[in-house]
Amino acid sequence: MKKEDKGRIINELTEQLKQYPHFYLTDIEALNAEKTSKLRRECFKREVKLVMVKNTLLKKAMDNVEGTDYSELYSVLKGNTAIMFTGTANTPARLIKDFTKDVKGDVVKPKLKGAYVQEGFYTEHDLEVLATIKSRDELIGDVIGLLQSPMKNLVSALQSNGGQKIHGILKALEERK
Repeated sequence: MKKEDKGRIINELTEQLKQYPHFYLTDIEALNAEKTSKLRRECFKREVKLVMVKNTLLKKAMDNVEGTDYSELYSVLKGNTAIMFTGTANTPARLIKDFTKDVKGDVVKPKLKGAYVQEGFYTEHDLEVLATIKSRDELIGDVIGLLQSPMKNLVSALQSNGGQKIHGILKALEERK
């Protein structure tokens, strides 16, 4: 590979590392063409960008990103590496779990090597944790639900017979003054 090509690839990887807040390093070496194609289709459906990378070029791209120290992931940059870029923290973990749920044996691919998710580093043993992390949209939905809950309770109490009781209590308090 020419030096110019390597420099271009490093720059592209650097930009992708800056663009995407989360990425997973995986090993998809043992997948045949059919399974690789299926994995790529699933990644496309779930808005995950799957890219095969050379470990040395990825390491240089990680070094180029200012403000983040990716050195914790350097130890997993061995063998074949595919990187899954995503805007949603848990999508690649769920994709890997779904893709490997029917696989039996010691060679389970794709295999998580490491991940950078929500400004934290994860290892291959953290796949379950990563799959259960709530996405930003899910967390916002939870907060909205929590904020709406007291209001819903009040409205339902006012609409039921309890509304008459509340009205009576408020009237009695008003008359005390």
